[in-house]
Amino acid sequence: MAISDILRRPLISNPYPREFEFMPSVPQASRRNVIRGALVVGVAGAAGGGALLTANLAQAENDAKAKAPEIFSCEDWGARPGSGSQLSNKPTKIVIHHTASANQSDTSKQAAFKLAKDVQSWHMDGNGWSDTGNNFTISRGGFIMEGRHTSLKHLNDGKGWVQSAHAPGANSDGIGIENEGTYTDGLPPKELWNALVQFCAHACKQFGIAPKEIYGHRDFSSTACPGEAFYAKLPQLRKDVEAALNGDGGGGGDDAWTAVVDNGDKDVKRGEGWKLSAYSADKHGKDYAFAEPGNGGGLVEFTVTIPKDGTYTVSTWYAANKGYNPKAPYTVHAGGTDKAVTVDQTAKGGQWVSLGDYKLKKGKQKLVSVGHKTTGKGYVIADAIQVKAKK
Repeated sequence: MAISDILRRPLISNPYPREFEFMPSVPQASRRNVIRGALVVGVAGAAGGGALLTANLAQAENDAKAKAPEIFSCEDWGARPGSGSQLSNKPTKIVIHHTASANQSDTSKQAAFKLAKDVQSWHMDGNGWSDTGNNFTISRGGFIMEGRHTSLKHLNDGKGWVQSAHAPGANSDGIGIENEGTYTDGLPPKELWNALVQFCAHACKQFGIAPKEIYGHRDFSSTACPGEAFYAKLPQLRKDVEAALNGDGGGGGDDAWTAVVDNGDKDVKRGEGWKLSAYSADKHGKDYAFAEPGNGGGLVEFTVTIPKDGTYTVSTWYAANKGYNPKAPYTVHAGGTDKAVTVDQTAKGGQWVSLGDYKLKKGKQKLVSVGHKTTGKGYVIADAIQVKAKK
């Protein structure tokens, strides 16, 4: 289906068509596709801009602090008038997006301002929204710009918020950040990464948000956003933001390959006896699976694609509660053998808990299974796993 069949007034054709991603509550063209269609990608460096997609975030300077970064207001970049309902509550989370546009080589302030204008035009003219859907936009050159009007005022004040339109389920209490580019395979350039770390640290400080409350768009709706490679780096982003808040800088980080698989991901299989809940504040993503302990029942199976043969640390994330199961049964499938690991889910919740180091082969594989056949009392939780290459 052509973009012109969907949008009322296309401004420019899209030389890089991708599958359409629709926001469930919006019948018009999605926010992601209007960005795709709107942005100019005919720059000479677009196809050869891989050098900017550096996979080594360890090169990022340790200059991202929790101090207020420079943020260009809607007035600064020449926004059209826009509006959004004013809310009394503060945001409690940060949601990371990518624009799914070309990884262009023009990283100037002028290019950044044009990006902000294009996004607003497509959201207002294409989607029929009252303003830019997201709250802030960060260009590949590291320029931070206000998106929806009054977002910057609320950030500066540290109170209240504005109704937005960037992720169903997080529009009234989530700070939506668009990051310019497509990060399915490559990663953001260091200028963008540093700016993102600094901005997130500042937002966390202003609103009292914990770094663990940084999510990806895909945690709230069926979408690939913010790209597989970028999403896998969110644990590092949380770590760098925490470091910035503690005055230790950020962006130096740990460049070891890392993948995170959430229970809501498409390759995760949930067997008999498992239900979903969003009750615990310690959850990873928007929910987690839980099951009554017993003598049988199905499994929650996590599948991951390993990039190369090597040794990896496998960890689990779960929402802990004193009433949860002290003998949650995990199985790690590695190297043709199955290793049973028992996890006490009454403690250490809301963080990565190691299941051990394993030698893994390259390729897609079922790596971790969580069952509920146990003599322990209390719900068994299956939330997320992390796989990290050993240096």
